[in-house]
Amino acid sequence: MAFEVTKDTIIGDIMDHDESVAPYFTDMGMHCLYCPSARCETVEEACEVHGVNADDLVKKLNEHFAK
Repeated sequence: MAFEVTKDTIIGDIMDHDESVAPYFTDMGMHCLYCPSARCETVEEACEVHGVNADDLVKKLNEHFAK
């Protein structure tokens, strides 16, 4: 079964699973992926701060992990 992301998934857990998804976050302006506070944020919290639709990011991440 593929790793599944929801809006409540912690960014640190995503990055621990597969760091190759970093561009999905940096493309939305989140360049501090490895700082302690970013690692503890949920996808939804990060998207809210950066003005990105969380559902769109979740979809992209899940498509990546489904491959």
